[in-house]
Amino acid sequence: MSAPAVNVHDVANERERALRDYEALVARGLSLDITRGKPSPAQLDLAAPMLALPGDTWTAADGTDCRNYGSPRGLRELRELFSGPLQVPADQLIAADNSSLALMHDCLVHALLGRLPGAPRRWADEPDVAFLCPVPGYDRHFSLCERFGIEMIPVPMTPDGPDMDVVERLVSESPRVKGIWCVPKYSNPDGTCYSDATVQRLATMPTAAADFRIFWDNAYAVHHLTDTPVEIADLLGACAGAGHPDRAFVFGSTSKITLAGSGVAFFGSSPDNVAWLLGHTGKRTIGPDKVNHLRHALFLRDEDGLAAHMRSHREILAPKFAAVDHILTDQLDGTGLASWSKPRGGYFVSLEVPDGCAAEIVSRAGEAGIVVTPAGATHPYRDDPRDRTIRIAPTLPDPDTLSLAVDGLATCVRLVGYGKAQAA
Repeated sequence: MSAPAVNVHDVANERERALRDYEALVARGLSLDITRGKPSPAQLDLAAPMLALPGDTWTAADGTDCRNYGSPRGLRELRELFSGPLQVPADQLIAADNSSLALMHDCLVHALLGRLPGAPRRWADEPDVAFLCPVPGYDRHFSLCERFGIEMIPVPMTPDGPDMDVVERLVSESPRVKGIWCVPKYSNPDGTCYSDATVQRLATMPTAAADFRIFWDNAYAVHHLTDTPVEIADLLGACAGAGHPDRAFVFGSTSKITLAGSGVAFFGSSPDNVAWLLGHTGKRTIGPDKVNHLRHALFLRDEDGLAAHMRSHREILAPKFAAVDHILTDQLDGTGLASWSKPRGGYFVSLEVPDGCAAEIVSRAGEAGIVVTPAGATHPYRDDPRDRTIRIAPTLPDPDTLSLAVDGLATCVRLVGYGKAQAA
């Protein structure tokens, strides 16, 4: 995080200047949106040639006619292509339909209504179930827990990932703690990458619940913003080495690689967990969209092809993230009113403002025609107890729109921040 020193000499004058800037902002009648981490049209255009595939061939490498029913595991060549990036052996990786969120949803449903390997009983038969939720975190993870009545226990994030002292204490105290959400690389929203030590502690820690699961949402495995990609430790391998082979559920997708609405999602885990999931999904589907699998395999070709494609994404995204940092630095550096993440990959910037200010800043931005992710969305139950975290999603808008939105948001930070300082 950038952490500017507090250096406000004349709060009243600064607040008055911020008010004039805000009034001018409102007068512009803007209508801008930086709420969700969606690929931009320019990014989606990168995958447009894929829509002409598979052409006049429908046959996979093993001879499967992709137009017909087939293996619920998905095409072998696509699983091999993503085995390395997701750190899952191809034989333990499932290629499914387009949504990794749907796979997470289904895993929760099957754990509630069925019985996980190693579980004494169904989660639905437990008195109550709780998940650890590193904060700030991903709002859709929290929505899944809320949907199924799973209690969420916040865990603070550190520069190395979730505070493992807190995690280890909580998982050892009670068998009701059944899982933890993790976005291990370029975390949503602060860009944190889990250290090797954090991965090792997650894999080896004693848990009171024999059926404890790590929901490892590796959504940004190949989404780098620099030419020095971050590499994280292999959780699945570490769990197996520690004698906990069933502990990790690994998720990923091509949603922000090819076409967000027509991608491929992946699930990887131990052989027993894979058999468990396939046994349940086999009752609701004959198999995934293998034509789309073949299309992806032909378009991306191999890991080198995937890396080249992601470099094209980086050429579009890196200038946007640089622009966010430049604007926030220009408006807020040295004011003591904000700090912000400078991620090396992923899709978000986390803006930290003075305690008690985030909701008002977001509201002021909305009044000026700038829609921002609601304050509190980065925390369970939409409750940020310090009311200080704001998520910025730079990816979807064109550069000019993004600059206008972030500049306006920074004006709102100055208005609210100086107002709070003046009232203190």
